[in-house]
Amino acid sequence: MPTPLASTDREAALQAVIDALKQENDYLRWQLAKARRERFGRSSERGDLLDQLPLYEEPAQALPEVMPETATAKCVARSPRRAGQSRPRLSDTLPREEIIHAASDGCACPACGGALKPLGEDVSEVLEYVPASFKVVRHVRPKLACGRCDVIVQALAPSRPIARGLAGPGLLAQVLVSKYCDHQPLYRQSAIYARHGVTLSRSTLADWVAGSSHLLRPLVAALQRYVMNGDKVHADDTPVPVLAPGRGKTKTGRLWTYVRDDHASGSPDPVAVWFGYSPDRKGEHPQRHLRDFAGILQADGYAGFNQLYATGRIQEAACWAHVRRKFYDIAEQQASPVALQAIARIGALYGIEAEVRGQATPIRQQARQARAGPLLAALHAWLHDAVRALPRKSVLAGAIHYALARWTALTRYVDDGRIEIDNNPAERALRGVALGRKNYLFAGSDTGGHSAAAIYSLLGTAAMNGIEPLAYLREVLARIGDHPVNRVDELLPWNLVPCASSAKVA
Repeated sequence: MPTPLASTDREAALQAVIDALKQENDYLRWQLAKARRERFGRSSERGDLLDQLPLYEEPAQALPEVMPETATAKCVARSPRRAGQSRPRLSDTLPREEIIHAASDGCACPACGGALKPLGEDVSEVLEYVPASFKVVRHVRPKLACGRCDVIVQALAPSRPIARGLAGPGLLAQVLVSKYCDHQPLYRQSAIYARHGVTLSRSTLADWVAGSSHLLRPLVAALQRYVMNGDKVHADDTPVPVLAPGRGKTKTGRLWTYVRDDHASGSPDPVAVWFGYSPDRKGEHPQRHLRDFAGILQADGYAGFNQLYATGRIQEAACWAHVRRKFYDIAEQQASPVALQAIARIGALYGIEAEVRGQATPIRQQARQARAGPLLAALHAWLHDAVRALPRKSVLAGAIHYALARWTALTRYVDDGRIEIDNNPAERALRGVALGRKNYLFAGSDTGGHSAAAIYSLLGTAAMNGIEPLAYLREVLARIGDHPVNRVDELLPWNLVPCASSAKVA
């Protein structure tokens, strides 16, 4: 017969196993919910979950400190919806065709025969679509011969974007924008062009993409220099499937994005993004990309950046959106009161940012120190108290430890008005890559990855500056072949005046 002590030890061991299994089950459920949301759910992480907060006011033992009511109310409040929305106004820049519908062929009244006089008119507009079309441009160069000395005179042949290539700058721009802005794979484009009676194989289109990327290389290098000459850069990366030659399957490459965007701190400098490609995610790649940069690097917690921070030349600024996302995933799956409270507290910090966005750096710094500083101090103490009441290996404890381990980098924005509260500019720059990746599935090679990075850089920068990408790229491809390489900065989106002034996005 087992002794009471042995029975107690057995029960304790069984309880420990049960607790471990519960933690593992919670973690697996959280991972499954997160994966489902990332694949099928909406990307927005607004404060809808905070509506559940009043349900958890009673179990105060899990919440060492209660969130101030004013801050919570500010996080929960939503912008009012308009009861009805009027039809969008058609842009004044669109060409217009006027058709006059006369009520009578003559000037006599159909009722009494009297003379008619103008009374006014009713005007309505209908938006019509003119399908895209191809045309052949014939460059004719007459030859002239001198009757006295047999000299032949002929104009020089105009340069082409791709030497001896069939495509003009407009067609090349269309292929590139369709692939990298509209996410149309080359095989789909080939089928679309065939419907117009033009046979262009996928291999031909791929050669055009590679040739255009090579032609644009000096301009992309100038864009990289501009991005790295700022004193703050947002950085992020995303996986890109790349066909591995000879293996019959794909490998995982990376596209790295670096964004220079200081508009939120009142800077008039143009916004720009530069993409770099690498065949893997080793830290040597961002270290190479940022070798000439000195300033503030706003990024996630990727360990490959640590060597850059160690030199002191680059300061780390972490991202509150990443912290909030971890609590959001937990709250959505478990409705945890601690996670909901954390979301509410972080939301109060974002409320302050919304009020100072676009203000000058000193104003932002002063407002943050006066208002966000006390909230962050209270949040720091609250996280320490909350984590003590949680199992060490729980998902919620992991989210809290993630924030506490990066606290210095997370709070650096309070004392520096140049820094943003999150790294969303870099994440926004990667949205087009994520959409395109779903359509064209993989890059054909590492060379294709570098080509994609170059085109994404130019098209992304044009869109960020409100310039229509197709018009910009067509202008660049028409000029760059004859443009002096030491003046290539003139072709950056904000410097290309004719394109920028006539092709603004409405």
